[in-house]
Amino acid sequence: MKNLTQQITELNEGLSQQLPAEILEAFRRSIQDLKTENIENNCIKTGDQFPDFSLSDISGNNVSLHQLLENGKVIIAFFRGSWCPYCNLELKALQDNLNKITDKKATLIAVSPQESGYSKELKDTHHLDFDVFTDKDNILAKQIGISFQLQDYAVPIYHNLGINLSDYNGNHHNELPVPAVFIIDTDFKVTYSFTDSNYMNRIDIQELIHQL
Repeated sequence: MKNLTQQITELNEGLSQQLPAEILEAFRRSIQDLKTENIENNCIKTGDQFPDFSLSDISGNNVSLHQLLENGKVIIAFFRGSWCPYCNLELKALQDNLNKITDKKATLIAVSPQESGYSKELKDTHHLDFDVFTDKDNILAKQIGISFQLQDYAVPIYHNLGINLSDYNGNHHNELPVPAVFIIDTDFKVTYSFTDSNYMNRIDIQELIHQL
């Protein structure tokens, strides 16, 4: 089985052949502009205390972090939305390694700003055995410093590709989380973090498991 990095390399190669050069250039510009915001250095990171939260799952049930931590460490994977092919690959890779995570008595959850109907479809499509939560209006992502607003020039490009963030997220903010993964210990302390404003770069799943 190909690892996540290999799958992303193949995805990039495929997109470079399928998408017009001007769209690829807009994506590169969007990532570069986002890098200048220095989100990685200004967001929550290893050693910090993760804030408690209450988020809604695909069935509309509210679950808090302190409830999850009663069963041990928690891994929180923030993703942009089910429309993002990179996020899909990462979530499937996490599912493929879920037994290794649960064997270490950790709970994995995924969080995005998209509405629960899209998350339910995503969960069903990829047969995800971990919970997917909605961070409405990116409130938690803002609190921990990983939220950003998609650039004005990028919004119509997304629209042309059939990605209307207003439909997915139920607002007109065009805000997204930077893909990020955190391990949180039972005392709310972040013991491992991965954040990269270049959404093409994703976590090393084996390194994540090693850190549990």
